[in-house]
Amino acid sequence: MASYDLVVIGTGPGGYVCAVRAAQLGMKVAVVEKNATLGGTCLNVGCMPSKALLHASEMFEEAAHSFAKMGVSVAAPKLDLPSMMNFKQQGIDGNVRGVDFLMKKNKIDVLKGSGKILGAGKVEVSADGKAQTVETKNIVIATGSDIARLKGIEIDEKRIVSSTGALSLEKVPERLLIIGAGVIGLELGSVWKRLGAEVMVVEFLDRILPGMDGEIAKQFQRILEKQGFAFKLGTKVTAVDTSGKTLLAKVEPAAGGPSETIEADVVLVSIGRVPYTEGLGLKEAGVALDNRGRVQIDPHFATTVKGIYAIGDVVAGPMLAHKAEDEGVAVAEIIAGQAGHVNYDVIPAVVYTTPEVSSVGKAEEELKQAGIAYTVGKFPFTANGRSKVNQTTEGFVKILADAKTDRVLGVHIIGREAGEMIHEAAVLMEFGGSAEDLARTCHAHPTRSEAIKEAALAVGKRAIHM
Repeated sequence: MASYDLVVIGTGPGGYVCAVRAAQLGMKVAVVEKNATLGGTCLNVGCMPSKALLHASEMFEEAAHSFAKMGVSVAAPKLDLPSMMNFKQQGIDGNVRGVDFLMKKNKIDVLKGSGKILGAGKVEVSADGKAQTVETKNIVIATGSDIARLKGIEIDEKRIVSSTGALSLEKVPERLLIIGAGVIGLELGSVWKRLGAEVMVVEFLDRILPGMDGEIAKQFQRILEKQGFAFKLGTKVTAVDTSGKTLLAKVEPAAGGPSETIEADVVLVSIGRVPYTEGLGLKEAGVALDNRGRVQIDPHFATTVKGIYAIGDVVAGPMLAHKAEDEGVAVAEIIAGQAGHVNYDVIPAVVYTTPEVSSVGKAEEELKQAGIAYTVGKFPFTANGRSKVNQTTEGFVKILADAKTDRVLGVHIIGREAGEMIHEAAVLMEFGGSAEDLARTCHAHPTRSEAIKEAALAVGKRAIHM
């Protein structure tokens, strides 16, 4: 029987990063993966392929609508969807090969099959009707999450699709109905909108992007509507009739009321994700779950069974790949006797649309609810030199700082490359920096990032260019 210091179940960003860090710390490590390729949802059917299609579709739209005004004359672009899907697959393959390389480089054993915990120190790996059991001093559950389903609406990944099917449609739907106005729905909606689909988004709540700063969400909705998105907020889908050539979705107000029918060629169910714990033997092993099906952990990622830990989407917190990665590093260091730690107050979030939306720290609503006195500094990209000359002036930067200490509590950005720009705010907040610190940091000119400096100046009511 093989014996290890650590066995990690799942090779998504949390799992493979945990394994690499543990190997760096001198442990003998194995990973268990039930799918044909490593990398989990993120690399195979999530973050990475969606970014490839977002980029490709943005280039398609730029060629059609933006090149001419910059003095670049090209023929009207033609969509070759199979080639675009091949571009996406090349990106997936490259990233997956990268994880394979990391496993070999760090001498991590890859055990192919479904993992099941038989108790503290034992993991069974099953594949093709055969099973092997390995011994290990420690186990990390990093099995991630699965798509959330709507009762009575069956996903076939052809006409009624999850995010997985929406990344591999064989043709551009004439009408795409998206159930859920969260990050995934809006990103995938923007891909197919650019490629020619009519997009309607139905959301149960009375706003888009639940959890994000309310002012940012309102402004972003206006931008998407300008791009051609249609929204039905405070509305629920109760059924989808699949009997005809087109899909007929029955919708009604979330609070109840008369229903109406929306016709669509494809329906994307994008109402979130749920922890993946199926077949892991958690109950039998004594690993406790909370009332939302997540693995219960203490502040050191330990479950209710000694020597078994859990990280990523399968535990509480934002379902983000980078949160899982940081937890993977932290738990590996804790197992090695070090002081691994994750600062949950400084985890950035990004919506990779055009323009992008990014945030780190608290939203204004959260500060109000907590009774924290704060000051606000805002700066629009219409007043930013680089954005003006590039004619990409949509959006703004918003900084929230503690009214007494000036410590930055939250930063929110809508704009081109907002996902890249948010990190200077994250670094500042990690070190407990103030708006004054940010305002007095020299920023290169001309850059979009100057808008962050100006928003920091605006906290003290002394923005220069506004």
